[in-house]
Amino acid sequence: MKPDLFTAPDYYNIDALLSDEHKLVRTAARDWVKKEISPIIETYAQKATFPKHLLKGLAEIGAFGSYIPQEYGGAGLDQISYGLLMQEIERGDSGIRSTASVQSSLVMYPIFAYGNEAQRKKYLPKLASGEWIGSFGLTEPNHGSNPGAMETNFKDKGDYYLLNGAKMWISNAPFCNIAVVWAKDENGRINGLLVERGMEGFTTPETHNKWSLRASATGELIFDNVKVPKENLLPNKSGLGAPLGCLDSARYGIAWGAIGAAMDCYDTALRYAKERMQFGKPIAQFQLQQKKLAEMITEITKAQLLTWRLGTLKNENKASSAQISMAKRNNVEMALNIAREARQILGGMGISGEYSIMRHMMNLESVITYEGTHDIHLLITGLDITNLNAFK
Repeated sequence: MKPDLFTAPDYYNIDALLSDEHKLVRTAARDWVKKEISPIIETYAQKATFPKHLLKGLAEIGAFGSYIPQEYGGAGLDQISYGLLMQEIERGDSGIRSTASVQSSLVMYPIFAYGNEAQRKKYLPKLASGEWIGSFGLTEPNHGSNPGAMETNFKDKGDYYLLNGAKMWISNAPFCNIAVVWAKDENGRINGLLVERGMEGFTTPETHNKWSLRASATGELIFDNVKVPKENLLPNKSGLGAPLGCLDSARYGIAWGAIGAAMDCYDTALRYAKERMQFGKPIAQFQLQQKKLAEMITEITKAQLLTWRLGTLKNENKASSAQISMAKRNNVEMALNIAREARQILGGMGISGEYSIMRHMMNLESVITYEGTHDIHLLITGLDITNLNAFK
């Protein structure tokens, strides 16, 4: 087992922009990743198994609902702290970050923002502690980038709602205790329902044969005449804007997380290039390798500045959906390009499980698609700058 020698790049002294609390949160997460994720993640990825034993540690470092108020079990941190947590966890593995993102932004956030006080008190402390794990049901077999056309629906049966439909590509689904499910009522209005494991007709088959996010548990949410208590409806927001508001939070976390994957690939490639000897000198001394490494650190630095500024806007409640989309799209593309260039620096060793690069590359092929595809985010920016809708 190779030791985790990761050293984070900070070419523009961006640490000077962070508070002492930000640095403490990041250090705790970074140390935990080095101790708990790095030694085991390649084995779990090769086995395509999710390391469930990490859930308790994720809760302990504040990765579940970091910005949820302490009265509900959250850490009460700001948005930059949340971003730094996602960065450090994805430095370890995108799949583990996905679990934390879903729990925080797609399960805890809608319960906190759209739920009532009874729902907050019932669910949020269990989710913050990791006692319960949640999933987010939006994407359907026939509707990915067009969630407004969803077919999952529920009918008012007097004492309860009757829910039918299916969701797919759902992180945490195989072992979730609760799912935040988006479905249409009898008027075609989208609402959020809290569906608990054990409700009759609710099943979560696992998705197998993935080449990406292999250490993440992915599955389906199937609803076959599920009776959902009326008190499980999220009462404070409905319409498509409700799930899209959750996606904004998740996309923001991804923008930070992708930097972590990029930093890990860059750090691995830099160290390898300085140690690998060819033609009597380290390959880092050759111009083409220096070009790759110089471009990597440039792109990482630009992404770090982009997310820091976005984080300050989020803290002030001034970040727009379009700004978040731009950061998510840019940073994931940046990370994927760096993974590919880093793989070339390592040559044949780049495809080996002895190094993290190929795992990051495969994971990022999912990250560039989920929470809004690469192309959809371009259209969101295009709509924002032209005020002309390319979706219709």
